Parts: sequence; C-alpha cells; structure tokens
Amino acid sequence: MGIGDKAKDALGDEQKSDAALDKAGDAADAKTGGTHGDQIDKARDAADRKVGDE
Repeated sequence: MGIGDKAKDALGDEQKSDAALDKAGDAADAKTGGTHGDQIDKARDAADRKVGDE
C-alpha cells in the first residue's frame, strides 16, 4: 500500500480530499506570499490525481 492509497483511505471521499488539498495549497501560497502560486497549483493538481477519484 503506497502513500496515495493511505491518503485515499484516510480522507475517504473526493470532497474531503479536495478540501484538504485546497487548504494545504492555500497555506503554502500564504507562506510564500503568492510568489509560487503556479507551482503550488501544479503540485496540488498532481496530488489530486494521485489521491482523488476524478
């Protein structure tokens, strides 16, 4: 079982995983002062593809 499977099991459903990823992305964006927004969005989308159903 990989980290993606563990995360999927822990989060339960797509809405929960999206909310958690959005919250993490927003926190990272705030910490960087918005200077790395594109990279943060790309990382969030990549994580969503691994963890999410859609």
